[in-house]
Amino acid sequence: MEERELYRKSPSMFRNHPLLYLLNLLVIGGGIGLIVTSNLWIALIVSGLGIFFWLGWWLNMLSITLTVTDKRTILRKGILSKYTNEVFHSSVRNIEINQSITQRIFSVGDISIASSSGQPNLEIVVHGIPDPETVKQLINKYLISGTTKPSED
Repeated sequence: MEERELYRKSPSMFRNHPLLYLLNLLVIGGGIGLIVTSNLWIALIVSGLGIFFWLGWWLNMLSITLTVTDKRTILRKGILSKYTNEVFHSSVRNIEINQSITQRIFSVGDISIASSSGQPNLEIVVHGIPDPETVKQLINKYLISGTTKPSED
């Protein structure tokens, strides 16, 4: 039977760090505002730094993808170079979800997955993923012995 994709998301910029996101927009906007009122070079430097930071952050978030199928959870990182880690649901030992108050308000969080593969550390760790509780529920449905049919709740 073919593997079905149930969830695929990248970390969220705004929902994970709304204040940092808005501060960055203020820096970019402030730099643009300086063009009208002040020195052009200072304005270009301030706006350029804000845009450079925002683009770097956006590319970093775009380069991370968490995918949950009916058989495994896959973490992919990278745009030019690639890193992939996967954990089959039948070997999941522990799922951790951490959420700050702001993350709970915006329904994002950090999720960590450990398997029974004998490694002492967490195999998959993603920060700022949308709906981490949904990810946990999907994995738990398919946890029992690697079956592709959801367990009865």
